[in-house]
Order: sequence, then structure tokens, then C-alpha cells
Amino acid sequence: MSDKKKTNLPGGLKGFKFKIYWIYALIFVFFIGLNFMGTEVTKPTNWQEFNQNMLQNQKVEKVVIVNKEKAYIYIKKEFLYEEQFKDVSKKTFGDALNLGPHYYFEIGSVETFSNNLKEAQITFDNEEKISPFYETRKDVFGDILGWILPLAFFIFIWLFIMKRMGGGAGGGGGQIFNIGKTKGKLVDKADIKVSFKDVAGLEGAKEEITEIVDFLKSPEKYTKLGGKIPKGALLIGPPGTGKTLLAKAVAGEAKVPFFSLSGSDFVEMFVGVGASRVRDLFKQAKEKSPAIIFIDEIDAIGRARGKNAMTGSNDERENTLNQLLTEMDGFGTNSGVIVMAATNRADVLDKALTRAGRFDRQIFVDLPDLLERKAIFEVHLKPIKLSESMDINFLARQTPGFSGADIANVCNEAALIAARKTKKKVEKQDFLDAVDRIIGGLEKKSKIISPNEKKTIAYHEAGHATVSWMLEYASPLVKVTIVPRGKSLGAAWYLPEERQLTTTAQMLDEICAAMGGRAAEEVFFGRISTGALSDLEKVTKMAYAMVSMYGLSNEVGNISYYDSSGQQSGFTKPYSEERAQLIDKEVSRILEEEYTRAKEVLTSNKDKVEKLGAELLEKEVIFKSDLETIFGARKWKSYEEEQLIKLDNKKAESDKKAKKEVALEKKENTTEVKEE
Repeated sequence: MSDKKKTNLPGGLKGFKFKIYWIYALIFVFFIGLNFMGTEVTKPTNWQEFNQNMLQNQKVEKVVIVNKEKAYIYIKKEFLYEEQFKDVSKKTFGDALNLGPHYYFEIGSVETFSNNLKEAQITFDNEEKISPFYETRKDVFGDILGWILPLAFFIFIWLFIMKRMGGGAGGGGGQIFNIGKTKGKLVDKADIKVSFKDVAGLEGAKEEITEIVDFLKSPEKYTKLGGKIPKGALLIGPPGTGKTLLAKAVAGEAKVPFFSLSGSDFVEMFVGVGASRVRDLFKQAKEKSPAIIFIDEIDAIGRARGKNAMTGSNDERENTLNQLLTEMDGFGTNSGVIVMAATNRADVLDKALTRAGRFDRQIFVDLPDLLERKAIFEVHLKPIKLSESMDINFLARQTPGFSGADIANVCNEAALIAARKTKKKVEKQDFLDAVDRIIGGLEKKSKIISPNEKKTIAYHEAGHATVSWMLEYASPLVKVTIVPRGKSLGAAWYLPEERQLTTTAQMLDEICAAMGGRAAEEVFFGRISTGALSDLEKVTKMAYAMVSMYGLSNEVGNISYYDSSGQQSGFTKPYSEERAQLIDKEVSRILEEEYTRAKEVLTSNKDKVEKLGAELLEKEVIFKSDLETIFGARKWKSYEEEQLIKLDNKKAESDKKAKKEVALEKKENTTEVKEE
């Protein structure tokens, strides 16, 4: 039985929520109503009606002039029962007799009214004449409303603006009186369903962060030996690699409260608000310790201080950072509060933030390799209905350089494509289409391309494919298409070897393969086109990196002009004009030599390239298997592919052994039944 109270409200009142502010509003309206309504009935009139129907008939008891502005007329009691006075004879509430005033009207001036009153009573006896009474009254309630209402109006406008600026939130910075409160969202330990099982492909990062989980589970294990747990862990890596997911998994594994917010949540237009929110965040975390504070995109407040020389530093952002530094270095080591943060711009963070004692651990969450991509695919493919022939290894090989978020997007896009084609299961081609769409964009089959341009594009892409297939260190081809996608008229997909170090021969082979497209145009058509723009941009950057950054040129020598700190000014070069000429000359030499080598490779395989180009023109899309048919199997295999093959063989042997054991057990059970 539920503990929640059930309310049986009418259909029109469902969702009704009582608020205390409504009581204040009702009281305010009530007092305003009393002020304007009153309990007496006083009707407006004018001088002529007053003189003819009341004064001349001697039915007026008295006249009172209030504040020299209005004349209030009191009718004698004996005449109140007449028909003409029935509207003013009784009070508003009940049947009590109204003793007056009964009528009122505005007077121009006191002197004029007195003269008119005397003239109207010339024929009256002295005993019958009436003289006006004069009173001065102060409307205290009306005066108070006169300055309270405008003030209340401006306060309402201010609250409305503050609420809109605070994003409409009910707590934290959403209200004016809570603007200094933290905007951190508290996720209770019971609501965190993510664990390390849901985080695939980050084995190294998970191993480093396990110690934090162990401390949160059993802190006395470390503290009794005098050990100190790191106060902060900084997750660094490209976007979409799973930094936030890893932080949630830590909270889920440790079963502790999890405060989650972004670095921009501390930033506000008001001075001192950021620092106040930092103080409030740590105060709440200490009250619920052991707990985790996770600050996503910490570079919003953690940038190096005093770097903006043009306009001066941002004092408010620096004050927020100073408060964060103080809190991280101020709370007790064994208080059970651990700060985790994530960023993809670790190079711009303040050095005081990453020093020992604050963010002690820096955990790099890099793009997944081939084996990690396979593990990530296995997680995201669980809810998808796959065809029986689907090979996860194939999908992992088709997505080099993809992050975890990209892989999740591929799986979702493939399911959408299959549903669009009214398929019952997601097939291999759907995943290929999804990868093509994410990398290259939508197909533009309606784009008008002349036959000559199409032939040039086909041979251009065939040149790339041939050179990359023939060179040992160039990335092997996966797929080539001449169907326009996005801004490109054709594209070739490669499977780059995932290596940590790159040699000179490997970079030269990659440059040569990128020049294969333009080289094919010159070899087969005797002319070149503008289609090699992206290729030239790529190889130029690679050549300059070889010469001026990696020290891979014998002419320039073992010198690197790369500045990892990012503090180097872009207005001055760190080398002389002679050195600049030498670098340019060396870059030109590298590019021309590799261009010549690409032409030599294409010339020696001219017949095969023509066959590949003709097949591209016919099919528009060709795959690795088509190249193997024309050129033969490629001699070289990457280390990751070899490892993947070993894992598959090991798994196949394990499955075979398990099936054999099951069959043997069934056989033994059958034998026992027969004996009985």
C-alpha cells in the first residue's frame, strides 16, 4: 500500500497545488475592497437635484463640506422611507437604517457654494435655514496604498526578471533570495543506476578511478593507516568519450550522493554570486558526506588567471575560481567529499587548480581503440534487433576515430534507417549507411554532374585507393564512392592503423596516398582540377608538422617550434627569415617527391587503375573486396586486426568447448535414464 496521500478532486481541479502566496493575495484584495466599497451607501448627485428635490422641500438635515472639495448631504430620518430615497435608506449589509451621509457632489469652491446655499434659502425662516459644517479628513489607508502599490509593482517586476534570468528554476539561482545558492542537481544514491558495467571501452580510466570508489565505500581502510585519498580527479579527453558517464558510474558504484553541475552554473552577472554558489555547494556536500561533486566543463571557471592582456581579467570569474581553490584546499582530508571534474581543454586550466592537493589525479579518457569500440558496440547494440549475420568486429573496424557518443549515434541512426525501409531487423548495410551519413552527410543523388566530371572524380578516387593499397604504411581502403555527399563530390573511407607513435616512413606514405587523387588526374587525363583542395590542405599541414614540429627533416634538424603551453604569441615567429625559407623549401621538396612517387605507383599499375575506375563509374560504390579482386590481397595487416582475430579464435574455441561439455552432460543423463 502506498504511503502517499490520495486526494479525490473533481476533474477540473486535477493537478491543483496550493501555494501560500494565494493567502497573501486574498488578504490584500479584501482590504482594497473594504477601502473602495465601505459599509455605507452614498450616491452621487448635483446642485440642481439637491436644491430642487431636497433643500427646497426642507428634507435636508445637514450638509458637511469635507476637505473643501465635496459636499455630503444628510437626509432627515422621517423622509428616508419615501420612494425617492429608497436606494440610500439602508446600509449595504443588513436592514439597518442608513444615518448618512446619503448623497455627495463636488463643489467648485467653498465661497461659491456658501453663496448659492444662502440664495437658495432666502425664503426660508431663520429656524429652517441650514449652514454647512466643515471637516478635514485624512485617508490614511488610501495614502498607504498610494505608495505601497507602486512599490509592490516594481518588486513584482524585479522578481519576474530574476526568475527569467535564473532559468525559471524553483531553487538555486531561480529566485532572487536564493541567487547565491548552488544550482547543483543532487542525484540521490538510490536514483543512480549506472555502474562500471555500463561503461565500456574505458578500462584504463576505470582502473585508475577504482581507488576513489574503494575509499568512498570503506574510508577507514585508508585512514587508519594514515593514508590520504586524492581530493580531486580531473577527467581529460575529447568530447563524447564518456567522461560524464564515468563520473556517474563512480557515484553508482560507491552508492553515495552525487552533486552534478556545469562550470557555467557558477557564472552570473551579479558580483560575488559565483563564489557564494561554490561555498553553498561544498556546504551541502559536507552535510551529505561521503559524497561526490562533479563539475562538467570546468574550464568555464578554471581558466588561467590574468591571461587577457587586452581588456583585463574577468574579476567575477577569477573570484569564483579563487573560492573553488580555497574550498578544495580547505575542507578536511577525511571529510568524505571528493571533487571530480571533466574538460577537453586541460591546456587552459589554471596551474593552481591542477596542483597536488587539489586535482591530484588527471585521468585521460582518450578515443577508444579497435577492441574498445567493439566493447562499446556490444553495449549499445543490446536493445537493437540485429540480423543473425551481423559481425560486431566488422562494425568496430568501420568506425576508426569514433568516440563512444559517435558509436551510440551510429547504432541509433542504423535503427532509424532500417525502420524507414520497413525492415524487421537491422542489417549490415544499414550500419554502413549510418556511418556514411554521419561522416559525409546526406547523399545528393539529384546533383547534376557531367560525364567528364564524373569520370574525373572516379579516377581521382581510384588513384587514392590504388596508392593506399600498394603502400605498406598507408591506411588501407574500406570503401570508395563517387556519390556526392555534403560538400564532397566523392569520398574514400580508410581504416587507419591505431598507433601511438608515427615514423617518418609512415607519414610519407600517408602523404603519398593523399596525393594519389591529383596524380591520377595528371596520369590519365594530362590535366589537374580543383578537386584536390582538401587533399592539398591535409598534406601541407602534415609536411609542415614533420619539418617544424616533429623534427623529421634532416635539413632543418632536430628542432621543434611547437608550443604545448599555448602562450606563444601569433604575431612573431620563433625563427629567423632564413630558417623560414629553409622550412618552406623542405616542405615543397617533401610534397613534390611524394607526388612523383604517387605517379610512379599509378603508372606501374595503370591497367588495374583503369579497371577500378571503370568499375566505380558502373557501380558508384566499391568495397575492400572489390580491390582484393583487382589487386589481390593486401600483404600487410595491422596489429589491432591480428589481436581481434586472436580474440575471435579464442572465443570460438571457448564456445566449442562449452557446447561439447553440454552435449557430454546430456549424453550421460540419457545413459542413466536407460539404465533405470
